[in-house]
Amino acid sequence: METGAATGTFAGVDVALTPLVGRRAETARIARLLSGARLVTLSGTGGVGKTRLALRVAAGAARSAFPDGVYVAELADLRDPELLAPSVLGTLDAANPGRPGADATAVLAARLRERRALLVLDNCEHLLDACARLTDTLLRAAPGLRVLATSRQPLGIAGEQVFPVEPLPVPDADAGAGQGNGLRVLSGNPAVALFTDRAAAVLPGFTLTSADAAAVAELVRRLDGLPFAIELAAARIRSLTPQEILERLTDRFALLTGGSSVATDRQRTLRALIDWSHDLCTARERLLWARASVFRGGFDLEGLEQVCADAELPPAALLDTLDGLVARSIVNCRQVNGRSRYHMLETVREYGHERLAASGSLDALRGRHRDRYAELTARAGREWFGPRQVDWFTRLRLDHPNLRAALEFCLERPGQARAGLALAVSPRHYWITAGLLPEGCHWLSQLLTADRAQDEGDDAAGTDAAVRVQALVTETYLRILQGDPEDEVRRALAACEAVARRGGHRRESAWVRHHHGILAVWREDFASAAELFARAHSEFRALGCLDAALECRVKFAIANAYGGQAAVADEACREVEEAARAHDESWLRGMALLARALLALRADAPADAITHARAAIARLRPFQDWWDVAMCVEVIAWSTRDDPRRTARLLGVLHLLWESLGGRLGAAPFMRARHLRFDAAAREALSAAAFDREFRRGARATVDEAMAYVLEDAAGVPGLTRRESQIAELVAEGLTNKDIAARLTIAQRTAENHVERILDKLGFASRTQLAVWTYEQRDEPAGSRRRPGPTERAPADRRAEP
Repeated sequence: METGAATGTFAGVDVALTPLVGRRAETARIARLLSGARLVTLSGTGGVGKTRLALRVAAGAARSAFPDGVYVAELADLRDPELLAPSVLGTLDAANPGRPGADATAVLAARLRERRALLVLDNCEHLLDACARLTDTLLRAAPGLRVLATSRQPLGIAGEQVFPVEPLPVPDADAGAGQGNGLRVLSGNPAVALFTDRAAAVLPGFTLTSADAAAVAELVRRLDGLPFAIELAAARIRSLTPQEILERLTDRFALLTGGSSVATDRQRTLRALIDWSHDLCTARERLLWARASVFRGGFDLEGLEQVCADAELPPAALLDTLDGLVARSIVNCRQVNGRSRYHMLETVREYGHERLAASGSLDALRGRHRDRYAELTARAGREWFGPRQVDWFTRLRLDHPNLRAALEFCLERPGQARAGLALAVSPRHYWITAGLLPEGCHWLSQLLTADRAQDEGDDAAGTDAAVRVQALVTETYLRILQGDPEDEVRRALAACEAVARRGGHRRESAWVRHHHGILAVWREDFASAAELFARAHSEFRALGCLDAALECRVKFAIANAYGGQAAVADEACREVEEAARAHDESWLRGMALLARALLALRADAPADAITHARAAIARLRPFQDWWDVAMCVEVIAWSTRDDPRRTARLLGVLHLLWESLGGRLGAAPFMRARHLRFDAAAREALSAAAFDREFRRGARATVDEAMAYVLEDAAGVPGLTRRESQIAELVAEGLTNKDIAARLTIAQRTAENHVERILDKLGFASRTQLAVWTYEQRDEPAGSRRRPGPTERAPADRRAEP
């Protein structure tokens, strides 16, 4: 077992009989900490593997660093603080525990005073104060003593070095599984490797196969990489397949039982393990744990105050209560964009959710949670056009699981559909820029149906309500971008136009005209499209909707650029760029750069087209606006006609991007004919095998890898791609891999892989060296920047400025 395993003895240290999987780096880091610090505490949630990790470190240290012994005191079953010192003394010398009636602490101090020894105190959380007092006394009395503690909460004494033990890394949700090289990579993932190892122990001959790979990957993801939960799930392999275990995970506390028969009771079932943590919490901490379970994917302090505080849990007490849950490893905290963000492992959250449901407060808390995110999205909609545009998008993407939870509540509760529609349409661009067209359509369709049923027979209150009209128009636009059949979306637009006209909704009427302009572009009727965009632009200006007016203006520029009206398109681009710059807006500036890339392409200036398209991607990518990024990549592919291998790979990247959007399109409709011509030309210039190889390299890459390839000639730091340069800059700012992942909205493992690749590429041994070198590059003139030589190293003792 990863926690509470059957044990054997090695050099006086209890060592688990099953192998420790995926903790080699942590073991080395803890050993290094112990060489310099006298007290190291491994902290983390129950079942994360603190005990196993401590035992492995102790076993490795027994031979050399601590010649006078390594001693392990298991405290889980100890309840009386008065018995702590005698219990530890018994571990130190079971045959000679000291004189009856003697002060056990004093005897311990005397016996350890001249020793170079390591004392492991395992499971301190329920005796925290007593463990802290004893440890402090012993460290003061015995200068050669080191203490390694495991606890869900740090001891909190001077000189303590806290090492947070994280769950095992899990496979990325979008990583390929089960095919060729993907199966080998998946097998090397620590969480998957642990499941496979423990499953083989109960079902000899079990190995990971392509048939089981996807289910095992999803299973360990759903279990948060928590070793104890993974081991309990693996034990079910005797009677269930991985897919069947996954399907039954909805009631994980009933499924995940039956740990080691020699383990303590709390280490035999997942529920008992978390019950142990719950029992150690104060009444207010238990209340906040339950209430915070309404959040999904994480939350910030502002959201917690708005949703969870009331007379029973006053706002003034909330921060201290939250801090208690963080200290007990119930809630985890990380810094994202300079602000604290909190989350619970899904297993811990579900436990709290059960408690909340049992209290009878679930609906009330979910309603407050919905109100919080309705307010947040409304604010995002109001501030979208301006300097906080990227910040708002990043914030909404971080809170996307919470948006889903709020929308689910609106669908599940009678009378809430209209509130759900308001939540789903603000800000208008979210579903589009986030590349979530199918999901946006799903929510809008479901909510519109529920709203229609709710207001059946009341046309004035239902069909003509402003938010309903806005939802109808937005859903139709998402269906256009998905590539739904034109006759279907034309009928939908006609219905939208009739409803908007009947209710006097001028803004939505203008959007209908804009949508007709998009369809005209699809048909390559650029003159009609330009006219429609111009009329919509005028209507939005009259209504004072500057952001909508500029969106129509930039699409007017794109239609004219592709249609050959260069002077008109150039003038429109300048107008959009000036207005967007004045408001410090990003997305429209990216779209204007796309229009300029199309103009350069028409002028037969491929180098300029590539430059503009790459600059556009830099503006659009923070929004994950893969629709418009795909058009930029299309321009770059067309501009590399003298390099068919590169063209083939870029065509693969385009396939990847369109697949990620989940629609029916394989190219923007007005670009399809030219796309097919370049595809045919590349195929003709290469052998079938060579074309397929390059195409697959683009299509099977991650989005990050694909973008690095698209932008590889535009590196900001010598020797690195643009994405690698961006990550090097973030390392220089002092961000951790978690912070980098959150900042760039990528998986943490992807960020880790980038950092490792950068260190390898530049020949550096540490992040500090990379940070120092990156700062030095900032001070060099662009023409004199250089990569380090093959043996060059940045000074290891220099620190990057914060």
